Amino acid sequence: MTGPGTAPAPPSRGGRWIQHWDPENETFWKETGEKVARRNLYFSVLSEHIGFSVWTLWSVLVLFMGPEYGLTPADKFMLTSMVTLVGAVVRVPYTFAVAVFGGRNWTIVSAGMLLIPTVAAFTVMEPGTSFSTFLLVGLLAGVGGGNFASSMTNINAFFPLRKKGWALGLNAGGGNIGVPVIQLAALAIIGAGGGPRVLLGVYIPLIVVAAVLAALFMDNLENVKNDTGAAKDAARDAHTWIMSLLYIGTFGSFIGYSFAFGQVLQNQFGRTPLEAAYVTFIGPLLGSLIRPLGGWLADRYGGAKISLWNYVAMGVATAVLIGASMEKSLALFTAAFVVLFVLSGLGNGSTFKMIPGIFQNKALAKGLQGEAAAAYGRRLSGASMGLIGAVGALGGVGINLAFRQSFLSYGSGTGAFVAFLAFYVVCFAVTWAVYLRRTASRVPAASTASEAKPQLSYAEV
Repeated sequence: MTGPGTAPAPPSRGGRWIQHWDPENETFWKETGEKVARRNLYFSVLSEHIGFSVWTLWSVLVLFMGPEYGLTPADKFMLTSMVTLVGAVVRVPYTFAVAVFGGRNWTIVSAGMLLIPTVAAFTVMEPGTSFSTFLLVGLLAGVGGGNFASSMTNINAFFPLRKKGWALGLNAGGGNIGVPVIQLAALAIIGAGGGPRVLLGVYIPLIVVAAVLAALFMDNLENVKNDTGAAKDAARDAHTWIMSLLYIGTFGSFIGYSFAFGQVLQNQFGRTPLEAAYVTFIGPLLGSLIRPLGGWLADRYGGAKISLWNYVAMGVATAVLIGASMEKSLALFTAAFVVLFVLSGLGNGSTFKMIPGIFQNKALAKGLQGEAAAAYGRRLSGASMGLIGAVGALGGVGINLAFRQSFLSYGSGTGAFVAFLAFYVVCFAVTWAVYLRRTASRVPAASTASEAKPQLSYAEV
């Protein structure tokens, strides 16, 4: 029989399957679990990182595609919109794939699948290729967006509750940094006089390396199961969809602007591919690095409060962008856009941190206590995160479509920024009305416990 501090039992299904996994047991964690969990985390981050790079590949490739490719600015925004859409949609099945195939097995498969869009892009990337062909190949790159969902689900199972925040934060941040890394790689290649096929040629072997390392060093956990009941319960809960809206405002902004920033600089300010590449990576890089700070601030002051004021700051930055766009001030426009990236990253951390607290509060309102309340919160928050992550990514689709329409109608991105400002106002209003307004109404001291119980306070979530 396997003791609490012994190594995992021998595989039961062939391959690298671990039967016994009890990270909450401190003896097991210190003697065996932590080493195994960290090893799986590092190689999961590598695969997810490259997945993000492939997902945002076309935000870079369109910078290489000059007039000889025959694509209009509207065509390019449509192309990046569809890539973002596929990446958002596939997050849902990817969330469940870990339990079906095993975390290691699915990491190998999902990493290997990145070869398809990368090799396809390498094949068709030349003037004379039709827009429909570029669109089809671009859609394939959307699979890179799904790696985030499966990686987060897998790593969540390896770590104890007291370590999940650090592990998931590192996992998410390491993946997000794939966006500025591929943009930096493009900057180096453009600066050296290389073309888009050089960039693609760099990533093809990296994808193979990620899949091979996952096969050699990662593990599957026997006890990871899909809870379809929890997914249905989460889908029926209004907070799942409210938080999806708020996450559209943060992560949707981050991924949407990551795809669009370089194109806006080219189309509105006449920047060359090299000039655009010099600055496009800065915003996604800072937005990725600051995400853990958003979570830390939410831990200390409450996610709802941080998110509320973050939307205020995003609104102010967007108003500055509108002014800079109308005045054609490149320096102010670039600075404000980078600030908006930083704020989107900060908001990613604070909004995602709200989710477990919201469902924990709901458990307490139901009269649950102790481990029962914690179990309820974990079950619903875990299931809702997959849906919220998928819907949030759809914000990137909206941003690129808004830019497309704005350039078609006005010849600049100003109209799109006005729409984004209005959306951030909506996010502010929803955050205040749902998660902060109720704290102002106190239950009278003479009220009974049963009368007081429905008065939920989300200010500290």
